[in-house]
Amino acid sequence: MSFNSIKIFLLIFVSGNFISCYGQEKSEHKQTEAETVAIGKVVIELDNQIWRIFQDSKGKYWFGSNGRGIYCLDGSRLKQFTTIDGLVNDTIRGIQEDIDGNIYIETPEGISKFDGMQFTTLKAIKSSNNQWKLNPADLWFGYNANDLYRFDGTSLYELTLPRKDLKKAFGIETEGVPFKGLNNTPYAVFGVNKDKEGNIWFGTATAGAFRYDGNSFLWFGEKELSTLPDGRVPGVRSMIQDKNGYYWLSNFYSKYKINPVLPNGYEKLQAVDLPTEFTKDKLLYFNCGIADEEGNLWMSTYGNGVWRYDGKTLTNLEVKKGIENVLLISIYQDNDGTIWLGTENDGVYKQNGDNFERYTLKK
Repeated sequence: MSFNSIKIFLLIFVSGNFISCYGQEKSEHKQTEAETVAIGKVVIELDNQIWRIFQDSKGKYWFGSNGRGIYCLDGSRLKQFTTIDGLVNDTIRGIQEDIDGNIYIETPEGISKFDGMQFTTLKAIKSSNNQWKLNPADLWFGYNANDLYRFDGTSLYELTLPRKDLKKAFGIETEGVPFKGLNNTPYAVFGVNKDKEGNIWFGTATAGAFRYDGNSFLWFGEKELSTLPDGRVPGVRSMIQDKNGYYWLSNFYSKYKINPVLPNGYEKLQAVDLPTEFTKDKLLYFNCGIADEEGNLWMSTYGNGVWRYDGKTLTNLEVKKGIENVLLISIYQDNDGTIWLGTENDGVYKQNGDNFERYTLKK
């Protein structure tokens, strides 16, 4: 065999092996991709405990349960994802989306990112105060942190809120709340909301509320925002702004307006004048709130239905299962303006005019 013949033979042999390996690698990649896409289990109904509801930019609905993972409703198909599929924990406490369409799922054991194919767990970086920033695309999380996390799309920074003299402000020694997934300190973050100007608000267990404008903090150290005289700890779970510019911080007692002229930076007024027979023995706090397109406030309570405030009047909308009160955890407004309710004991409710009806999948 001539030297040229040997070269040709070797070239064919190497090329054949390369094509074979490449084809095998490509086939394995397709197989892996198919297996990844196939994660999750198709189911026909939601769990009875749905704590969080979210609609992403593609129109899919996400329902976070209190121990059975997360559900994704795409058209008429419902899929359930759990730790079997890579979710860090099956107890869901928050759902968000970034500018690239990735879904972030907050749990007591950490934060999972879902890119449409697989779940990954974000790794936190303990950060000094110089990592405090306020970028429009940042995502904020409160669970599984000493205080809270800021995610800038690349890194998850663990941040610390400014410490205050809580005993002087509230007149008592404040303590945290031993909820699973939350640090047992007064500064554990119960809620995060953005206002119309893009400022970020943090509600805590018993340390009041903080507003961050990207440069400095404004602290709301009012007694109704901490441990109550009878020992109850409602926490500041939701911070929303009404059409008159007042902020409602998880309670119906007071409303607040930013006023830099005042020493504490804000003014406080009575929120609404409620009858004594209603306020007696009731905890006048809401778990979650939203402002609709007309500026009306919608606020969900644990056992007393939904409250709507139109700027003048506070109206109660009952949510019942027969004669039993539905225990509400969250309230959410979807891309079309429809309001949804997440519950502790009866799945999901959906707005129908001035009423809320239990949501069931169409079969």
